[in-house]
Amino acid sequence: MMIMKRLLLLLCCSGAFLCGAELSGVHSVYFLPMSRGLDQYLANRVTNDHIFQVVTNPKLADAVFTDRIGEAFESQMQDLFPPPAAEKPKPEPKKDGKKEDQPKASGLPTDTVNKQTDPSLNSAFGRGKGMVFLVDVKSRQVIWSAYDPPKGAALTDLDHSASDIVAKLKKELYPNPKK
Repeated sequence: MMIMKRLLLLLCCSGAFLCGAELSGVHSVYFLPMSRGLDQYLANRVTNDHIFQVVTNPKLADAVFTDRIGEAFESQMQDLFPPPAAEKPKPEPKKDGKKEDQPKASGLPTDTVNKQTDPSLNSAFGRGKGMVFLVDVKSRQVIWSAYDPPKGAALTDLDHSASDIVAKLKKELYPNPKK
């Protein structure tokens, strides 16, 4: 199991080195919800260190921070950035004197129907702890990643992990010139 973790870390890091040129093209980022609220701490650190502009509208972002990739992530990206739909012809209005069906009011407390197709896609349960990915919105490629698991469940541990992750990001964005 430990070998698999190391292999995953190696693959993620090598991908970040290959795509390092694209990292400099990112100016604004959006944070998807992460386990234990790590997204809030990362957003705070990224903003305070002036690394990227953090936006609350995903349509304005160049890249997205997430703590997991895969089917659930792709589903969230489809919801946030739907492909342009082809124009559909408008149906002709009914002329038989009957009123058109009124849409039902939704969101009532008595309405207990689950409107999500798969609730597990938005669940925070089972997310990887400590992995953070920066994904380009247009190409959907991981352009940077880091692994830094929190040492514990305390809020200071999350803030410390966020600080370490942002330090790694700064090191990648602004490498020290060799003398």
